[in-house]
Amino acid sequence: MAEHTHDGGTHQHGDQQGRLNLHEDADNAVDMWDGMYRERPKIWSGNPNPQLVLEVGNLEPGTALDLGCGEGGDAIWLAKQGWQVTAMDVSAVALDRGAAHAAENGQQDRITWQQQDLADWTPEPEYHLVSAQFLHSPLLPWQDSTAKAAAAVAPGGTLLIVGHHPHGLAPWGHHHEPGMFYAPDELAESLGLEQGPWLIDVLEARERTIDDPDGNPATILDTVLRATKKA
Repeated sequence: MAEHTHDGGTHQHGDQQGRLNLHEDADNAVDMWDGMYRERPKIWSGNPNPQLVLEVGNLEPGTALDLGCGEGGDAIWLAKQGWQVTAMDVSAVALDRGAAHAAENGQQDRITWQQQDLADWTPEPEYHLVSAQFLHSPLLPWQDSTAKAAAAVAPGGTLLIVGHHPHGLAPWGHHHEPGMFYAPDELAESLGLEQGPWLIDVLEARERTIDDPDGNPATILDTVLRATKKA
């Protein structure tokens, strides 16, 4: 799979069920993320990320790439909307759970599960939709992961990147350092959206209310980018 962290990834799909140990002392990304997933039989809520639902719900289904898919909440939702999904993650533990959940939901034929470390991945521009939800990792700079997401979008396709804004974060833990996150203007500049082959549909910071690791309501900011690659 890809290096990831969600909200719906390191805290993914909207609901984080308590504090997680990222095993940052692991020698590689596979050991780090597999170690985290092995801590519990289920890490994420199974619900799709809310910004994904909001931004993709009206798109015509085609082929989709879900980067950092975790236990498959987003991939399964996309499949139910009619997308043919490639779900990529660095953790084989997460992918096995995702495949099992997809079968339980009758979506096993619409999702291909792929183990891949984003640091070693060379994308091809072949997907109608590329979704990168909260790809925050201490082992892979966000500039690299978002650039690779953009490179996988086919001409005429949609890029959706959602990440944590560096301001207004809930107290997620020591591993969530400000340098792991980005504001909308930082993301746009890093991807060269003003000069590249993109039409920017959405680029904003968006408030969202969640439960913090102790179960208390907290307001955080998501950075949301949706862009269309010119055909």
